[in-house]
Amino acid sequence: MVLSRIRTQTRFVVLPPSRLAVPGIFRNTRVENRKHDDLFAEMQRFRGRVYMEDGAIQRTELTSDGRHKVAIDEESWHILSLDQRGRVVSCLRYLDQTGASRFEDLCVKNAALARCPNQGRQFRAAVQSRLDFAREAGMGFAEVGGWAVAEEHRWTLEPLRIVLAACALSELLGGFIGIATATFRHSSAMILRRIGLTSIVTDGAEKPPYYDPHYRCQMEVLQFNSRHPNPKYRDSVGEISHALATSPVVCAERFLPSLQGVMRGLDVSVEPALVPATA
Repeated sequence: MVLSRIRTQTRFVVLPPSRLAVPGIFRNTRVENRKHDDLFAEMQRFRGRVYMEDGAIQRTELTSDGRHKVAIDEESWHILSLDQRGRVVSCLRYLDQTGASRFEDLCVKNAALARCPNQGRQFRAAVQSRLDFAREAGMGFAEVGGWAVAEEHRWTLEPLRIVLAACALSELLGGFIGIATATFRHSSAMILRRIGLTSIVTDGAEKPPYYDPHYRCQMEVLQFNSRHPNPKYRDSVGEISHALATSPVVCAERFLPSLQGVMRGLDVSVEPALVPATA
């Protein structure tokens, strides 16, 4: 399956984490403070609007200008999909947690399942084992979340496309094992399973979905290995990897400490291409 037929409808823009030198595999890196800040704010407003309309959050959880702000946003990669008018129609957050060594270092520690008196201990141990496995395999570890899709795009290929973009980003960054927290709203968990994500397993049994009182819905924590996607989507991941590598990566100056970065022990350079971005 390939997704070429929707290339002309939406396009990717990538916002990198703060304090990170962008790897040279991204060939269209742009340092544009205002453009970055505008896109970052629009992404947070878009996510806030979608989550509030879905009933996942309350208006009081947004800023005065409608943003859904979380502390890890500044530390994460954000993949945005823009329509022909430059509006955000889907987004996804990708947090590199390779430096984490304990379950308590991860954001998923705040999941309702982690605090469950009956299943919490086994869940924490299962995630810790994935974290340990990633380190032993020489791969990174990531947490994926912040997924939002505009209502008018939910019955198109857009939800699948933005999720496949997370798989593509994993491979561009060197290969990751990780976890994703998905709701049952709009078949989100089902879409993740389609591309190869699986349930967290403890003692040979899959962890069942759970109810999250904060988001007021059924949720599921799934695991992934970017090197083993569903074979059905392997070509699509490759196609989107190329699209991301050539898509605008919009940075703010304060996010680029040097022109030379180190990523898990490998030297990577930052592309200089300071070409003005188009809206």
